[in-house]
Amino acid sequence: MNNIFAVTAASGAASAALPLPPLVVSLLQIVVLLGMLFTIAAYTVLIERRVIAWLQHRVGPNRAGPFGLLQPLADVLKLLTKEESTPPFTDRWLFIAAPAIIMVTSMLSFAVIPFGPEPFMVIANMNVGVLFFLALSSLGVYSIVLAGWSSNSKYAALGGLRATAQMISYELSMSLALLAVALQAGTLSFNGIVEAQRDLWFVILQPLGFIIFLVSVVAESRRAPFDLPEAENEIVAGFHTEYSSMKFAMFFLGEYVSVMLLSCVVATAYFGGYLGPNIPFVPSVLEGPIYLLGKMALLVFFFIWIRATYPRLRYDHLMELGWKYLVPLAVLNLVVTAVITLALPHLTVAPR
Repeated sequence: MNNIFAVTAASGAASAALPLPPLVVSLLQIVVLLGMLFTIAAYTVLIERRVIAWLQHRVGPNRAGPFGLLQPLADVLKLLTKEESTPPFTDRWLFIAAPAIIMVTSMLSFAVIPFGPEPFMVIANMNVGVLFFLALSSLGVYSIVLAGWSSNSKYAALGGLRATAQMISYELSMSLALLAVALQAGTLSFNGIVEAQRDLWFVILQPLGFIIFLVSVVAESRRAPFDLPEAENEIVAGFHTEYSSMKFAMFFLGEYVSVMLLSCVVATAYFGGYLGPNIPFVPSVLEGPIYLLGKMALLVFFFIWIRATYPRLRYDHLMELGWKYLVPLAVLNLVVTAVITLALPHLTVAPR
């Protein structure tokens, strides 16, 4: 049996093209990816504040630097210089570990997202990349529940329980919708899923699955209108009520990295990922990242637009939407996809 975590010859090809060992190439890829993630996440906060201000006909942040471009730096400095406080009644080690978990799981998931053809634009082309992503998204639940429980606060505990129930509920429909895509593509590798969409995007072949997946990832990100774990009019700030300074910043940054990750997964699974027509005067190696980041930007705008437009759902309505509608529809979509795949095997596109 082949190694379940077999990585394709990306590192070997990279080291053949560059006079560097495979480990050095992988480390360079990780450093570039992390730098890009932190930079984009910081400016996503500014973009969100400006876009919401535009949608709501008001002025957004525009004082720190030209056009407000230094606002992310000002926010980072503010959070770094705020007083670091750990309430005496907390479980100290779990209280500290909770914000780190959500950061680590979000960033690790980017390792299997292809930003372009191999070998340089993907860190690890796992043949179980979909399962790797779903496993890490499940581990992210521990961050929220541990933050609520370790804070030893009723408001934080309620927020942690709400977030746990919400994430588990919507993760089920999200997983079923993504498995239908993997079934149609004939692979659990994100690279294979992208290559299977060279002729037709899966958003055309899986319209119901796309809607289910999109609603589920918005709920999975715990953002409006699904931000029940942080409902300020009910439980102050939910699971991160007792957090301050950089520990709060890690939750905040983890949320935006998760939004970027989920946007990349939607773009990869349903919109062809890094695929697109040739761009004149642009090196072919940069076309993939440009297309994927462009699609990701449109989906991030969708997250922001939804937040600025719709009111918060009631909690029982939130759970009803997940269990009564999305999960049964996701099961139906998976069964129909399986039947069509068996009856019409030519519709299943084997990865090239």
